[in-house]
Amino acid sequence: MTRIIAGSARGNPLKVPPGEQTRPTTDRVREAFFSALATWAGGSGGAADEQLAGIRFLDLYAGSGAIGLEAASRGAREVVLVDRYRAAAEIIRRNAATAKMVDRVHVRVNDVLAFLAETPAEPFDVIWLDPPYAVSGEQLEEVLARLADGWLVSDGLVIVERANRDGPPKWPHQLAERWSRRYGETELHYARPSTPLTEEDQ
Repeated sequence: MTRIIAGSARGNPLKVPPGEQTRPTTDRVREAFFSALATWAGGSGGAADEQLAGIRFLDLYAGSGAIGLEAASRGAREVVLVDRYRAAAEIIRRNAATAKMVDRVHVRVNDVLAFLAETPAEPFDVIWLDPPYAVSGEQLEEVLARLADGWLVSDGLVIVERANRDGPPKWPHQLAERWSRRYGETELHYARPSTPLTEEDQ
């Protein structure tokens, strides 16, 4: 069973949507990712529920919401989760309610590209993507290009989870600082602006 690993909701079980459209991120990858993220955010030495204090977190292709809810459990001040499937969105809402985090968790039922066609009220510090197999490389490229257009703070971080056989995504030029970490069959691809984004870049 999938559970929240650490923070205020540690040990809380997470329901997973039925069907093949959802591929939950493994506990090993989640633990490694959030350990790295806490170091990036400067909270690795603090209590688990304060490691991501002040962070706005966007979880695209959210599925069960395990990643976004883990971020909320570790102190993120606001988490937005996007999934096109209404059934998945309802399960995320139930998971958030069980974990007592509904005040900081917002769920949107929408196609990711349609969601990103909007103008964000406030950019995000961290954006996580775990696209399903049906999302092509070209679609992912378009999504990443849109993220660089006002969705990310100037020193923010974008992370894409993919099978290592798929190789790295094609990043937009604004996200010029890039690196990857491999965990078995899974690879996390990171990117951030090498210099603060300007209006001309976006």
